[in-house]
Amino acid sequence: MNPLLNKFEGTRIILGTNSPRRIELFKQLGLPYEVIKKEIDESYPEQFRREDIAMFLARKKSLAFKSDVADGGIVITADTIVALDELIIGKPKDLAAAEHTLRLMSGRKHSVITGVAIMSAKKSESFFVKTEVSFKTLRDNEIEHYLATENPLDKAGAYGIQDWIGLIGIEYILGSYYNVVGLPTKELYENLLRF
Repeated sequence: MNPLLNKFEGTRIILGTNSPRRIELFKQLGLPYEVIKKEIDESYPEQFRREDIAMFLARKKSLAFKSDVADGGIVITADTIVALDELIIGKPKDLAAAEHTLRLMSGRKHSVITGVAIMSAKKSESFFVKTEVSFKTLRDNEIEHYLATENPLDKAGAYGIQDWIGLIGIEYILGSYYNVVGLPTKELYENLLRF
């Protein structure tokens, strides 16, 4: 039997996300869950370093669900950021910003950092996972094709590793693939077993 099912049998599990990729990955862990979407202010203190930003935002998202788990259950929230050196790259506001982002990352390495928070009425824990990603030098027509055929606007860094640009543009990754998709499943699994 799935060890998580043993541990959380009868527990209400809320996945607090708007991300279809996180929902799909969590589904594969084999736990019953419900998705509740809440919008939060995603600002953070300017002095925070990259890993702190991802964990701060994941925890901030979980706090929006405090009343949902007051009578039991747990909520799981996550936030993914992309960092090019010290520059934090969020979701692009439009296609021009997405194009600018892809040109910035072309031929360079960047970090994908996902913070995850797990919260019940009695406790809260959080962790982060970092993956290094290296892009080849992207051709103009490759960027143009991607922007014309896929949606980069709902993804930090303006790309999805599972999208066409990821298929043809990523030279290598160092770390968790699923973290780059949006949810570090192995680390979440281990943290849930300990929670």
